[in-house]
Parts: sequence; structure tokens; C-alpha cells
Amino acid sequence: MVDPKSSSMPQLGTLTNQLQENENALREVFVNCSDIVFRKIPSQEQSETLLIYTDGLIDTVELEQVFIKPFINELELRQEGGLSNLRKAIRDGLLPAAQISTSSEMSEIVDGILSGKTAVMTQGEPNALLADFTKFPKRSVDEPALEASIRGPREGFTEVLRTNTSLIRRKLATPMLKLESMRIGSVSPTDTVLAYLEGAASPELIHEVRNRLQRIQLRTVLDSSYIEEYLEDHSFSPFPQIQNTERPDTVASSLMEGKVAVFVNGSPNVLLAPMTFWNGFQAAEDHYEKFLYVTAVRIIRFILFVMSLLLPSFYVALTTFHPQMIPVALMMSISSAREGIPFPTVVETLLMEIMFEGLREAGLRLPKAIGSAVSIVGALVIGEAAVQAGFISAPIVIIVASTGIASFSIPRYSMSLPFRLLRFPLLVISGTFGFFGIGAGIIAILIHLCTLESFGIPYFTPIAPLHLKQLKDTVVRAPRER
Repeated sequence: MVDPKSSSMPQLGTLTNQLQENENALREVFVNCSDIVFRKIPSQEQSETLLIYTDGLIDTVELEQVFIKPFINELELRQEGGLSNLRKAIRDGLLPAAQISTSSEMSEIVDGILSGKTAVMTQGEPNALLADFTKFPKRSVDEPALEASIRGPREGFTEVLRTNTSLIRRKLATPMLKLESMRIGSVSPTDTVLAYLEGAASPELIHEVRNRLQRIQLRTVLDSSYIEEYLEDHSFSPFPQIQNTERPDTVASSLMEGKVAVFVNGSPNVLLAPMTFWNGFQAAEDHYEKFLYVTAVRIIRFILFVMSLLLPSFYVALTTFHPQMIPVALMMSISSAREGIPFPTVVETLLMEIMFEGLREAGLRLPKAIGSAVSIVGALVIGEAAVQAGFISAPIVIIVASTGIASFSIPRYSMSLPFRLLRFPLLVISGTFGFFGIGAGIIAILIHLCTLESFGIPYFTPIAPLHLKQLKDTVVRAPRER
């Protein structure tokens, strides 16, 4: 994809007083770039004016109506003074244009043109005006697909940076909300914004996140996931240490809690730091429903999470090493169902788990119209055919299906991934050592989670270490204080 070690674009010089020299230099930079338009405004005077912009990134109708037409028909700007008269006309409101800036650096002009601005240069002027007429196709603000909620706001982030920051500014209309802009990328710099609430986020956290962002060496950033690994404390841990979300209300509430957010232009996913283990099990509507219902749902959610991780391993350990712990009637039923099965229990469970994950991935990659149908029908057909053919037993189909359903109860997709991954080594050691293997695996996972940190915050905070005042929104959600 992108090589982070590649060199950056070569340094460019500055503009001169000669328009033709400036045009030739820019044409050399944009050689074979068919979308870059060089447009000279016709004039009978010696002082010419050159417009340079990227076709498809600007509003050409607005450029014609509010800039070029008055410039040609109504204003005599090119007789004397050149760009200075043009600045005066803009300042006096004769040429309406938003966000006008001046630059003599060739690199800044190139970046401005590629960002959707229009460069205006005249003969005899060593500076260029950069007028913002940006307009390009963009997705409207819709409900997030992966974080839909029954109750609460229905708006989600888009791929446009300023649209995303405006959604947060509308929710947190306070000057305490700070939005620090920076650019990441040596070849194609990408606009990035570090957001935090002054007075809520600690200065140490802000400083650390800012430093990590500034140290990132990439050619370009196509999505926020590119920089996520650079912000994590432990890259080899399967557990997410940076939360990502498409919901503005989630970002706003996290900023109020003292977290920081990272926006990346072109990405609808905003990064939140620090993240704890309990954040991965909190859904968007948890703060919009009554606390009794939310507490009950969260407890069910944690029970299902334990099932998704341990149920297959538990079944394999029971039937293989500890059948005396199973009631006689149930054991007789399992034994009769397994009669004639050619594989050991651990092997058939592994095969069914791999097949289930394959069906889930196929359902995600196929078009939406047929993806869900293929995954459901495939599971039913393959499961039924495998049982009828005697390759696997019926209890295994029930166990694997129950495990898959339980894994879908985890609200954050990034949090469900490590448990899907850890399910397989736990299954192997349970088939080798029984309950002793499961116990060793659980202890290893707990040790790793207890040593994990996100920007210096222990992953199990506020339970390990224990902070009683912060326990109001973990496994349970306490009622709001009146």
C-alpha cells in the first residue's frame, strides 16, 4: 500500500516577478496532470492574469460568477498595480471570495491548488493569491452503519474533515474546545486535527498525543487507521488501545470525560484516546436509556462475551477430559450424537469455527443485497449437510452457532476481533490439557490485560487499579446525580 520510508517531494523555490517564468515552473511541477487547469484571463493590457486550479475540486460556477466575470467586465484592475489592486478590490467587497491568502512560496501554492484553492498570479507580482472556491463530491451526514442506535442522534461522520469538526463544534459550543490542525504525509500531506476540551484533558495527555502525531513518518494518510498503530503503546497486543467511532455524540461525551480525539481528512472514523477495556462494551444508546435497563443489558453483554470466548473450549474440555462433570442424561445424548463421527471433538470444533468465520467474512465482502442471505443460507445448508453426512455432530453446530451469536453482542467491532482470535488458541489448549489449559489461558490473558496501558492509563481502569468514584459507568451504569 504505502511505504512510510519513502522520501518526500523535492523542495520548490519562490515566485518571481515574471509571470511566464512562474507559469513554466508550475507547469513543470504539474506535468501530465490533466486535471490541473491553467487559465489566462484575456486582456489587451500587458499585465496578464493567470488562474490555476484543480478541475473537480472547485465550484467553477461560483468562480465564473463572483470572480472572473466581475474581474473582466466591471473592474479595471490590470491597468496598473496588478495584484495590489486585486487585493484592494477583494478587501472592498468588489470581488467576493472566502478565505483569501497570499503566498510567494511555490510549495504552498502547489499545496493550495491540490487542496482545492485557486491560485491567482499577475505579471510583475512575486506573490500569488489563493482564493478558496472549494467544492467536491461528498457524502451527506447519515446514520452510522456500524454504530446504529435505537435512541439518540442519527448523525454520523463523513469523509470531509471540516464537516466532522463542525458536528463536534455544534455539540460543544464553547471556546474551551480546541482544534489543533497539522498535516501528516511527506508526499501528499493529509490534514489532521487534534481535538480536546481545555481544562478536562490533562496537559500531559495532550502533549503526548501531539508528539506522537508529529513523529509519524508516512507518505500519505488515507484513513485514520494508518496512524492508529503509531499512537498505540503496545503494537503487538491484539486488544485495541485506541477507540474509533463514527458518532459525534460519542466523541463529544468522550471529550467531556477528558479524552482527546484525532480527526483525519478522508476518514469517517475518529480516534479517541485513552481507551480502557470497559469502553469496548459500551454502546451508543447506553446513556439514552434508563439506567436499570442499561445495567441489565450490560450484564447480559458480559455474560455473552464470556460465552463467545470460552464456550467452545469449555465444551471440548468437558467432553474430552471431564465427562464425569456432565449429567448422565446429557452425556448419553452427546455420546449418541457423536456416534460414528470420524474426528475428535477438538478437531470438529476447530473445523466448524473456521467455517463459521469464513461464512462471516464472505457475508461482509459480498454485496449487501446477497451477503447476509449467503451467510445465513450457507450456515444452514453446510451445517445440516455436515450433520447428515456424519462429518460433525449436532451439538457442535449448536455450540458454534451460540458462540457466533454471543460474539455479535459486543458493541465495538474492534473489541470483538481479539476474542475471535483468542478463541482458537484456547480451543487448542483445552483439547490438549482440558480445564487446566483453559485456566492457564485465562490467567495469561488477564496478566496481559492488567499490564496493558493506553497513554499511561491502565487498561482495566477503574477496576484495576480500583477507583470507586469511577465505577458508575463500567459493568453497571449508575443513575445520574440530581
